[in-house]
Amino acid sequence: MELQVLISKKGTKVVRATELYQVLELPAAQYARNLKKWLSDVYEFRDGIRKPLKMQDYANRPSGDPLIDDYYFSIEMAKLITLNSHSRVKQKYARYLFSLEERVENAELLSKEQVVAVLEMAKAMGLVSCQTASQQRHLEMYEQRNGGNAANWWQFRSRLLGYSADDLREKTERSGKPAKGKSQRQLLLAIDKYEMVRSGVIDLLMGMGKSERFARNIGDLAKVFAREMRVEIFDDRPGTASSFLPDVNRAVVQEIQGKRNGGVLAMW
Repeated sequence: MELQVLISKKGTKVVRATELYQVLELPAAQYARNLKKWLSDVYEFRDGIRKPLKMQDYANRPSGDPLIDDYYFSIEMAKLITLNSHSRVKQKYARYLFSLEERVENAELLSKEQVVAVLEMAKAMGLVSCQTASQQRHLEMYEQRNGGNAANWWQFRSRLLGYSADDLREKTERSGKPAKGKSQRQLLLAIDKYEMVRSGVIDLLMGMGKSERFARNIGDLAKVFAREMRVEIFDDRPGTASSFLPDVNRAVVQEIQGKRNGGVLAMW
């Protein structure tokens, strides 16, 4: 039996709990008990060891039978459930779900809505206020994952992005431009302004708890979009705001600045 992958209203790839249970060939009489265990068990998710979170890892699904509960499971959660099951065919479906997860992580399974979301994020990251808010959000997540310790933050971020401030200064000097006394943002503006969009999106997604690979892949895509749209960089922070701000989706800007995951950011 083939396991059907669906797309949720938020553009997330999901599978149905009832169908996953069927393909794993588990005892029908134990469905309710196993379902309860699935939702309350502890798994090793990409962002840590924890219990499944409603509206992140799973969501209610209306069932045609009032006596049977059903849910939508994320691909990651379905894979973890499968691996922890006692199904004799779990290896087959775990491999299938793993391959789907790989494609999701590599941004190969983006929905139309998610592609539009990347476009909106790319435009919003033209604002320095969005870049700084995303970097701060990433730092807060880093501290949270490291017991409140921000040690090695800049080294971690440099490895994630693929360069350090020293690397940028050296590249700037090689291009014949002055680098002394300039911040990392100023250096990027001088040698590759679209990298500011990429780093902003990576910071944003890392701050939302996404994996490094996924954040980099979406960041790379946002940079391509930014270059094609010729996104300009504006310093809109208080005291430095330009009179000619770009035409961006203000709702997306407010989500990023306010560190909220509604609207466009809810796609992830």
